[in-house]
Amino acid sequence: MDDEFPEVRYARSGEVHIAYQVLGSGDVDLVFVMGWLTNLQTYWEEASYRRFMLRLAGFTRLILFDKRGMGLSDHIALGTLEERMDDVRAVMDAVGSERAVLMGISEGAPLSMVFAATHPERTAALIFVGGEVKEIIEDDWPLGQDTREEYEEHLAKILSGEIPWGQAKRVWFAPSKEFDPAVMEWVARLERTAASPAAAVAFMRLGSEIDVRHVAPTIHVPTLVLHAPADPIVPFGQGCWLAEQIPGARFVELEGRDHVPWFDVADEVITETREFLTGFREAPEPEQILATVLFTDIVGSTERAQELGDREWRALLERHHATVRDVLARYRGREIDTAGDGFLASFDGPARGIRCAITVRDALAALGIPVRSGLQHRRGRAHRRQAGGDRGAHRLARSCRRRRRRGARVLDGAGSGRRFGHRVQGPRTAQAQRARRAAQALRRAIAVAVERFVPPRLRLLILTWTRGLAPAARTDVRDALLAGRRGASCTVSPSSQKP
Repeated sequence: MDDEFPEVRYARSGEVHIAYQVLGSGDVDLVFVMGWLTNLQTYWEEASYRRFMLRLAGFTRLILFDKRGMGLSDHIALGTLEERMDDVRAVMDAVGSERAVLMGISEGAPLSMVFAATHPERTAALIFVGGEVKEIIEDDWPLGQDTREEYEEHLAKILSGEIPWGQAKRVWFAPSKEFDPAVMEWVARLERTAASPAAAVAFMRLGSEIDVRHVAPTIHVPTLVLHAPADPIVPFGQGCWLAEQIPGARFVELEGRDHVPWFDVADEVITETREFLTGFREAPEPEQILATVLFTDIVGSTERAQELGDREWRALLERHHATVRDVLARYRGREIDTAGDGFLASFDGPARGIRCAITVRDALAALGIPVRSGLQHRRGRAHRRQAGGDRGAHRLARSCRRRRRRGARVLDGAGSGRRFGHRVQGPRTAQAQRARRAAQALRRAIAVAVERFVPPRLRLLILTWTRGLAPAARTDVRDALLAGRRGASCTVSPSSQKP
């Protein structure tokens, strides 16, 4: 399945047109119910989101949609929870889905719960990721996120511009990408394309009034609750409460830190969802893996940043990151880390890694951004991916950096259809070359001096003296002494060092 933007169609819910997409052709229909803001097109621009959805679509028929009043759907007044429930039903009718699994993310969980309680005959199962029950803290609900006063103060800051809507800022819902420039700009774009500040505040205020505590016990479909203890948005206690209140619900504690499922918890969510829906669980990670690691960075980035200034440099980084992520997705690369102007990614084979490096170089060259890349292919111990990144891949990347500084030559494209002979020379490469040239000059000088001035017997004394030299120096001197120049017939026994 390719990663091109899926076709957008429209379902009619009353007088409102709801934008939707369908991916995959699995036996199970999975309706993805998003929380917060939605814009199908902007979401698809984010490589991690795109890969996550394509993986879900690998074993389901995945149905995505924009909420009414947002994104590509009609921009009308935001509806009630019941009206939005009707929107889900309209989309299911449009795609011919009689029964589906609903996957509710964050504020999408209450909508999914109301749908399941109201239309159990059309609900095959429920899956919640960071699902919320009630946002506002009250005397009988200490598990909320904020008090009413704190929440209203936050909304007022958005309306006043104190919290800049549509501008790059800290990614508060995903600590693993909290200060990633490309993700920060993507979130800003999502805000601009999903809703205006006033519309977003109206939606968030509506969401803060939702309370589905009375709905949970009435749900009687298979339910999977996924929640991370470190979730920065919805407290972990809400996930535990859901699992306790919904009869027969299964609870899984995620190991990541993000609220959304397509960054650091993506592998866990996919694995648990696949097993829940199909009964098949992916095999555990092997102890040893064959990994190809690609490391890229911009040539002369420090000087370029000083020349361009902060604003233009951030814009250049945005173009750089978007281009590299698009190419990574095309060649099935897994982004491991992004540090400043550098990318660290892994591939399941060297051919894809090499082709990706070439495509990245050419694509960025067309934008006037010169980059250099290092690739390493080796077998190493597999490590479980943690919040801080893939340790094994980071070690490979450090080795890749060291090799690039020394200079690395790729002799064969390993099935990529490419052969290379270009040697990348870093400062250490030049230093090593100067040292080799100096050693060769010294060796020639010693050979000339031995030939002209050192009689054969004196050479033996010098050979004895060289035992105290460093190995490299000892080899140089002995090579010169034993060169056999000008008829010297003296030989040395390797065992006794005697003539």
